[in-house]
Amino acid sequence: MSEQKAQTKRIKELEKEGYYVIKLMKTNRNGIPDIIAVKPDSVKFIEVKTKRNKTSPLQDYRIKELRELGFDVEVFQE
Repeated sequence: MSEQKAQTKRIKELEKEGYYVIKLMKTNRNGIPDIIAVKPDSVKFIEVKTKRNKTSPLQDYRIKELRELGFDVEVFQE
């Protein structure tokens, strides 16, 4: 499965859970996860990877940074 198809799959799952989902295309910080999903009481950052790919050192840094700020961050592998 391509990363694009995996992103689409995860976005649909999150929307079914009631999240408002935004695919981040370009940000002021490199390495930020691909998707942000929000509800009034919840914010999730999601990095999507295929089974053949893994997160880069910069992505690992951003994931750690976001978690230390108290955000829910997941790495979704399909």
